[in-house]
Amino acid sequence: MSQTNTSLLDEVVQWSQETCRQQLKSVLPQLASLHYKSESWDEHIRILKIITDMFLPHIGLSELEDECFSKILPKAVTMFDSMMKEILDQVGGLSSQNTELCASLRNILQAMMQIIDALSCCVRHIGTFEEAPDLHSIRSLPTCILKVLRETFQHCKESEVLYCGRLSLVADLLQGLFKEAYSLQKGLLELLDRITLDSNASEEEVSDIITVIHSLLDICSIISNLDIALHANTWKFLIKQSLKYQTLVEEHLHHEDISKSLCDNLLACFYNCVELAEQMKNAGLQEATQSPEFKLFQKTAKMCRFFANTLVHYLKEFKCFLTKFCSFFHQLYLQIISKFPPSLCAPTLPMALSEELNAAAMVPMDALLLQLLPLRPFAEVVLLKDQQLSPEHELPQCLLLVSVLGKLNSQPEEVLQLWYTGSQFSEETPRLPLYQALFTSSRGCYIERQFPVLLPGVMMKGQAQVKVTLHQHICVQLCANVAALPPVFFPVLERCLVNALLQADTQTALLATDVWCFTARYGTAELCLHHVLLIAQLVKACSTECYQLFHLGLLLKRMVFLMTPNHQMELVMHFPPSEVENLSIWNHVLVRALSCDARHRVETDIIGLAQKALTDWQNGGYKLGQVDKVNGALLPLLVVIGGQSSPEEQCVLSSVRIITQLWLRMSPEQAKTHSVLQCTLQLLLSISAILVKDIEHQVILQALLCVETMVSQKCTDQLLLAALTFLCSLGKIFIPPDSQSQILPRLSHLFGVVLSERSWLLHQHALEAFSHFAEITNHEEVISQSLCEEETKTKVVNYLSKTVNAQEDVASQLQRLRLQTVVIEQHNKRLENNKESASDKVAAQVIADPEPCPKRARQETSAEEEYSRYIQIAESALKALHTLIEGKANSTSPPPQWLESRLQELQNLITSISTARPNT
Repeated sequence: MSQTNTSLLDEVVQWSQETCRQQLKSVLPQLASLHYKSESWDEHIRILKIITDMFLPHIGLSELEDECFSKILPKAVTMFDSMMKEILDQVGGLSSQNTELCASLRNILQAMMQIIDALSCCVRHIGTFEEAPDLHSIRSLPTCILKVLRETFQHCKESEVLYCGRLSLVADLLQGLFKEAYSLQKGLLELLDRITLDSNASEEEVSDIITVIHSLLDICSIISNLDIALHANTWKFLIKQSLKYQTLVEEHLHHEDISKSLCDNLLACFYNCVELAEQMKNAGLQEATQSPEFKLFQKTAKMCRFFANTLVHYLKEFKCFLTKFCSFFHQLYLQIISKFPPSLCAPTLPMALSEELNAAAMVPMDALLLQLLPLRPFAEVVLLKDQQLSPEHELPQCLLLVSVLGKLNSQPEEVLQLWYTGSQFSEETPRLPLYQALFTSSRGCYIERQFPVLLPGVMMKGQAQVKVTLHQHICVQLCANVAALPPVFFPVLERCLVNALLQADTQTALLATDVWCFTARYGTAELCLHHVLLIAQLVKACSTECYQLFHLGLLLKRMVFLMTPNHQMELVMHFPPSEVENLSIWNHVLVRALSCDARHRVETDIIGLAQKALTDWQNGGYKLGQVDKVNGALLPLLVVIGGQSSPEEQCVLSSVRIITQLWLRMSPEQAKTHSVLQCTLQLLLSISAILVKDIEHQVILQALLCVETMVSQKCTDQLLLAALTFLCSLGKIFIPPDSQSQILPRLSHLFGVVLSERSWLLHQHALEAFSHFAEITNHEEVISQSLCEEETKTKVVNYLSKTVNAQEDVASQLQRLRLQTVVIEQHNKRLENNKESASDKVAAQVIADPEPCPKRARQETSAEEEYSRYIQIAESALKALHTLIEGKANSTSPPPQWLESRLQELQNLITSISTARPNT
């Protein structure tokens, strides 16, 4: 600097405030020029301080930008940057021995603080004016200050790494630098808060506000770990400015950066809270509310709640600009939910800390979900077909879908359409209907269902809230949703239920069964009938060996209980049990679910069909090729006998007669080599176990001979289980002395063999069967003779005393379930990848009907078929009446007096029908 310029500065510093005011117009431009040309940091700071301390107080608000700020502030920022660069270049050589460098760096830091102080002086001066400044009158100030603040905070953040082990040499100055920057930002934000732009603001002013918002966002990413209060206040101001000028800036804001930063900050605070809570639990500090750790946890939880609520508010106001970022929100929801029970990867936290964390994160997530529901992109992300999730997010995804389900009842029609129907056109992003997505998601939670995880149940008046399984939780929420479902969406529900029922996972099918039964019970009796006829048709279309048949049969078995007596008779008439092709349906119906009339009809028809199959086999010369038909008749007979606690006497006598004839024809040697006879043997054992009290001892001996032959070789598991049931049932009867020598030793031998079974599942069944036999039998010698081997005796004793050999820890259990999950899912996929079954084809036809009628009309039949059907109905009813009269013949209660007259009326009606002639 020249001597003249130095003299000017020396002179100016001697002036009074009044002289400065008088010389402002002439001297300020000279000082600004000197400031701009100065190369020395000391000269720069000296001139800057003279301008801000002596001349700035005399500059009017309207002249600040043009006369002062635009001329000095950019240069101040440049000098600040050069100082920062010098520190970065020199800090590597810093040490306590290098006193010269240490002094130099400290001088630079002090110079940086002086620049920040000068900027603060500018802010304070503007604050002295009563009127709020226009943005254009100070437009250089916010931009320059924010640049300096960014560099300062970044330097402070990196100081520990930058100065390495030498931080103590400058720590006092860095702390001072941060405090000065903190104060400067606070002043700037207060100043900007006073400024107001109206709808007529210029593009330049709007651009300046947008720059301020984005600069603050950049600063937020730097200060997140520096100071909690500074971070929160900066975010508050950022959001406040965004909303204050919403109509001006909404199309220009970096919504992706803002929303993503909010999500990241929320997650960071949330994870810090979880980590702090775990540390406090491990240290036993959860009750120490005055400890530093607890106070830090509370502060962090408060920040977590702040970011969550801020995100919800921002989403509510800028919803239409955030549709592209719904995947952020989806992942955020899953990540937070995964850290709360019942998630298996959630930490176990003390109740007080868990509740505070829940209020900080989970409660706002509920509000966030409400804002996201109307957004199509969010629905597309959540309901995405073939969605790939990490294992720890399977349960959170399922719970998210359940939450959506619970919120839809209060939503408008278009939102319901979005979630319930799925994608309708090929150009749409493929998305599943909500019900199908929920069933699919539930299937993916195999580990959580088996563990099982527990959730809070529904609060019942006068009862304590209990924990329920995931299956119960989903089922209750689904049923509650169905109860309020608009009728227009019922076809979608039915299609989803059919799809869930016909997939391979049995637990998912069971969930669909539960919901379907509720739907039928909640709806009309006609709707229930329609559903039962539909299911029966699907059962009839299934092949004998497919998983769909098992699932459909389970549903049919339960649905029949919900039918009215008249509708049960209609089911009987629609699928007469007397027709062989309908037996597959009646194999899945419990006769105790039927009304008296329907039960009599079914029992009579099925027993008659079984007797006919046996007679045909006998008349055909007991050919092996005809045994399949006998087996086909035995299975429904087993259902009839086993489906009621006390079968009627006539039913029992007829059944005993049939199985006795079959047992006497059974050849143990033939059964060893023919699988069809093994199937017959399995059915006979199951029926005999029910009718054991009415079977002759010679037949029991024959059965034991067959079982003895089969267990001597490797027989099927199903046959062995049937044999166990039969052996267990023998405890109910007393074997007469003349038969004991033939039966009891064989019984002891067979129990000894099955109790040594190596398969853990069969061994468990064997223990249960033997235990039950031992409780009820009169032949105690069988018990001791069955336990000849010490190992077998020990296992039985341990079972009876409920001794647990080894308790599986949680980690081992989870690992075992993970391995099971892979195996079971592969098995299910193999089943589903097989050739399309008949049931799939029928289901495709059924679900293609967009609005099925409550009750489907029967197809027209020929006249001959109608005659045959009504004759069968009449014949069946008369046979049932005849059986009833025979049963009452030996009792003390005679038939009612009106019976004879009614029979005469029927006789007259039959005569009238037989003599009638159709018109020609």
